[in-house]
Amino acid sequence: MSTPIPVIDLQQPDDVVTSSIIEAYSHIGFAQIIGHGVTQQIIGAAFDASARFHALELGEKMAVALDHNHRGYIADGTAVDRSSEVVPATAANRSESFMMMREDSPDSRDVALRTPLAGANQWPRLNNFREPVTTCHDAMRDVALKVLTLIDRGLDAKGALIDTFSTPTTWFRLLHYPPVRVDAPEDVFGSAPHTDFGALTLVAQDSAGGLQVARGDDEWIDVEPIDGAFVMNAGSMLHRWTNGRLTATPHRVRNRGNSDRYSCVLFCDPHILTEIAPLPACVGGDEPMFEPVVFADVVAHHLGAIYEQHQS
Repeated sequence: MSTPIPVIDLQQPDDVVTSSIIEAYSHIGFAQIIGHGVTQQIIGAAFDASARFHALELGEKMAVALDHNHRGYIADGTAVDRSSEVVPATAANRSESFMMMREDSPDSRDVALRTPLAGANQWPRLNNFREPVTTCHDAMRDVALKVLTLIDRGLDAKGALIDTFSTPTTWFRLLHYPPVRVDAPEDVFGSAPHTDFGALTLVAQDSAGGLQVARGDDEWIDVEPIDGAFVMNAGSMLHRWTNGRLTATPHRVRNRGNSDRYSCVLFCDPHILTEIAPLPACVGGDEPMFEPVVFADVVAHHLGAIYEQHQS
C-alpha cells in the first residue's frame, strides 16, 4: 500500500521545520527531507561509486571484508537480524554493502584509548571511490546534525541531546539489493523488518522503491522515492532519549521484480561511550520509561547478534 510520508523542507524557517519534525516523529517516525542542501552531484557520485564497487568480482570485494571495527564489505546473504525487536529474522538479508564509519587518525584520543569501533576505514583498490563516498558521508552527516540540533530545541533539551554528538558515531553504508523473484518465500527480504538501534537515519534511495514502513500490526506502506529527497527516521536510542515521545518505526525492504536497488544510508549516533537515559525535559514529573544504557553496550549487542565478525 502506498500512503504519503510527510515531506519536510529544511529551507523553511527553523521554528516551522522543528515543529514539523517533532510532529512527524511523534507519530509515524518517518519523513522525507528536501531542501537539505546536498547537491545531486554529490549524491550521484556516491551512487556511481557504489555501483562500480558492487560490480567488482567477489574476490576484489572480499579483499576489504568487514573487520572487527565494522568497516568494509558485507557479502550478500551473510547478515541475519536475530536482534530485531519486530520479528527475529529467519533468513539472511538479500543485500550486499560497503560500510565506512567516522575516520579516526592513529593519534586520535579514541584510538589511543582503544574506544570500541575507533579506527581507520578500509578502502578498495578502485579509482575515484574514496573521495565521493567520503564527501557524501560528510554532507549527509551535517544534515543529520542540523536536524538533531532542531530536535534538541524542539524538546527544550537545552543541549543535553546535541552535545553528545560533538564527536558523533557515524556509519555510511552503500547498499545493493539484487532482484528477488516475485514468488520468493515470504521471509526473504532485502532487509528484514526491524527498527534502527541508533539515533537518526538518513537514506538516499534510487527510483526502484521497495522501502516499506509499518503502520499498525499488519500493514506496510511504501515510501515512494522523491528525487533528491532523503528518507529520515528515528531510531531506538532517540525513542529512549525522549522517554518514548519520538517513535522508532519498524521498516523493511522488499525488492521484488527485475531491478537492482541501490541506496546510500547515513546513521548518525552519539559518541559510542555516551550514557543514554530519558531527557529530563521529556520526563517531567513522570517516572522514566527506560533505564540508562551505554551506547557501546547497545552496539555490541546488535552487531554481535547480526555479524559473525563481532561474535568472538
